[in-house]
Amino acid sequence: MEYVRLGKTGLKVSRLCLGCMSFGTPGGPTHPWVLPEEEAQPFFRTAVESGINFFDTANHYNFGDSETITGRALKRYAKRDEIVLATKVGLRMSEDRPNDRGLSRKHIFDQIDQSLTRLDMDYVDLLYVHRLDPDTEFDEMLEALEAVIQAGKVRYIAASSMWAWQFAKLREMQKARGHQPFVAMQNFYNLAYREEEREMMPYCASEGVGVVPWSPIARGFLAGNRPKDGQATKRAATDKMAQGYFGSAQDYAILARVEKVAAKLGVSPAQVAYAWVLSKPFVTAPIVGATKLGQLEEAVASLDVKLDAASIRLLEAAYKPREVAGHT
Repeated sequence: MEYVRLGKTGLKVSRLCLGCMSFGTPGGPTHPWVLPEEEAQPFFRTAVESGINFFDTANHYNFGDSETITGRALKRYAKRDEIVLATKVGLRMSEDRPNDRGLSRKHIFDQIDQSLTRLDMDYVDLLYVHRLDPDTEFDEMLEALEAVIQAGKVRYIAASSMWAWQFAKLREMQKARGHQPFVAMQNFYNLAYREEEREMMPYCASEGVGVVPWSPIARGFLAGNRPKDGQATKRAATDKMAQGYFGSAQDYAILARVEKVAAKLGVSPAQVAYAWVLSKPFVTAPIVGATKLGQLEEAVASLDVKLDAASIRLLEAAYKPREVAGHT
């Protein structure tokens, strides 16, 4: 396993990050296709044994169940000072309670304490703003984030999908106040969705911000989980978000090129999709989401897949601009 700095920080993370959205209570309120705790254990063990030290969860994932499972598993398979644990705040934590979502001072303070309780940890290494909150002013959000850092509950802060101008403005506000700025961006990026290349990726590269893409294989679409003529996997059949994002003629044309390159190299389509994301110099560590152990093993093996310039041109040629997605 290769380890790289997260942006300009001295924090070293593995080139793959295990995403823990796949673990929770089946049939739960946010991701009904997830795996229960006993079935999640082998994923953490395999990740640690493979050298992955970077783990990503969120309070929103099945309203805390993912954090609970992640905390227990990491305590079993790893030492706290050897891992980098990220969680998130901002999305709803109940169906209808008005202060159970957003980025108010109250919600951030309440949720970091609840996240630490569920994780059974004294601090998190990285706290993401899951999505921006239109009902909270930037000043209030930034002051609350700085406060949880000063309280020792959070080591670094980061953000997820938003417009590049918003991210740049927030970081300049942080620097002007003498606050720790966001050190990483977790954004939507894969061969079938490349709109982030216009503004966000150049900004992050210029500023030394770490990039930790979510959905690097298009929520499984580029692995072939929803073939044009065939049976979708259980997750693909129930993942409404993925169905809304992928399935156009262009998407299937890109998938065909991924499959062509995979056949040529003797690897899986998923490995080609991961290898393409990993080939980008601005990418720190894509997030691997898996519901089958073989999917995680595929992702680890993709670190050894090297794409030549001709293959990259072939993979990218079918892409055309599309509507921006993932910010809400």
